[in-house]
Amino acid sequence: MPMTLLQWIASGRDPSPTMLFYGVRLLFYFFSIVYEDWALLELGSATMPSGGLLLAASSWVTWSIQTRSFSNSVETVILLWSLVFLQRIVGTKGPSLRNCILLAFFVVFGTFNRITFPAFLILPGISLLQHFIKFPLAFLAFTLPALFLTTSFILLDTHIYTQLPLSQINLTNIIITPLNNIVYNSSTENLSQHGLHPLYTHLLVNLPRLLGPALLLLPFNLDMKRLKSSIPLLSAVSGLTILSLIPHQEARFLIPIVPLILSSVSLPKEATWRKRWMVVWTAFNLVFGVLMGIYHQGGVVPAQLYLSGRNDVGTVVWWKTYKPPTWLLGVTSRNVDTVDLMGGKVDKIMNALKGVIKDKKCDRRAFVVAPLSAVALDRWVIGEHEDGKQEEMALRLVWSYGRHLNLDDMDFGDDGVTETVERVIGRRGIGVYEVEKAGCVGYTTPSNTGNGRLKGKKGGKGRARAKGDETAQKDL
Repeated sequence: MPMTLLQWIASGRDPSPTMLFYGVRLLFYFFSIVYEDWALLELGSATMPSGGLLLAASSWVTWSIQTRSFSNSVETVILLWSLVFLQRIVGTKGPSLRNCILLAFFVVFGTFNRITFPAFLILPGISLLQHFIKFPLAFLAFTLPALFLTTSFILLDTHIYTQLPLSQINLTNIIITPLNNIVYNSSTENLSQHGLHPLYTHLLVNLPRLLGPALLLLPFNLDMKRLKSSIPLLSAVSGLTILSLIPHQEARFLIPIVPLILSSVSLPKEATWRKRWMVVWTAFNLVFGVLMGIYHQGGVVPAQLYLSGRNDVGTVVWWKTYKPPTWLLGVTSRNVDTVDLMGGKVDKIMNALKGVIKDKKCDRRAFVVAPLSAVALDRWVIGEHEDGKQEEMALRLVWSYGRHLNLDDMDFGDDGVTETVERVIGRRGIGVYEVEKAGCVGYTTPSNTGNGRLKGKKGGKGRARAKGDETAQKDL
């Protein structure tokens, strides 16, 4: 339906990547505002503390992160409605068959969306097991649809990833996405490519980053009796505990916890303290809304939109960024080879481009997209190498975008606090570099360069920032 609407707006033509982006952003905004608040009202009903819904709605996570097409955003809405149906089931005196069927759909969909989803349901699910023991028919009403939906999703995933017709899919070639995800994330070597963190990172770093001063209200709103009876709080504790056992801990993994906790706390009762707290809460959300909603990885979408406007893109290597949204390339995405290196050593870029550099064809160009603060790339960038000559590969900066910070690259242990901050803040921005190949001509010239050099102790002179597209490509 959303694609049909966009095609109608575009007069029957395929919608442009920019239109696709804004269409998806508006869709997620609608789902976040309408369905998240609706679910919270259902969960809280008459027991929701004063100001609970206001806190959830005013959080920077809600109006900044939840409106984006992250799987975590989908996970949040699916989790909230799963808890709604679970609460309805355990709160009735009968089997509640319809709610069991609906819960089965949401649990299966949520698990195939993100493998972390079941972690939020383990503690609340204890009361559901008691209900199933009491009403065996309810167990069947949940299990049978869940098995049917699981089989359907497995067949769909296998068809998408292998392009096999349904008639040729069997037990030897099926793809079970959640199982593959578990196997991948069970390897420390795999997780190290994304970053390894101390097990206390979620509790001591990520949760304060998401909730800020709301954490100060939590001790005044919690007691063991309420914790045992509150499905939202049980879900939050369940998710936080289990996800803290995994060594790769990003703040976005805890996004589903935010509305669960904020809707469960009340504002200070004393008028003076309430006013002071609201000032701090407002300032916290404004600062983090700008920092995380605009600057953190803020250049990924504009960079992809820039590439979608070129007709000579063959290979694009992304390094030290969020996963690139390939759907923003539009109809050209099938002709573009996108390589997502995530993090890791800079030599991975050279390995990924070996075949491209040796290829003598000049009609399909190769590009590298990376933060300007990634100083390890300077050895290949024309004009950045201190001795004036490049090594086995030459990169030319053809486009850049200033409103981008790579806060995932804060290597305090390796570079020290001062030098790291100077590098990440002083060399903020993201760049698109074209790989120069011998014998090819007509390389892109950066437009309107020269708004100064980016300075930082590491990386020498820094990179010039090409601003030609920055004014046209507002932060999206």
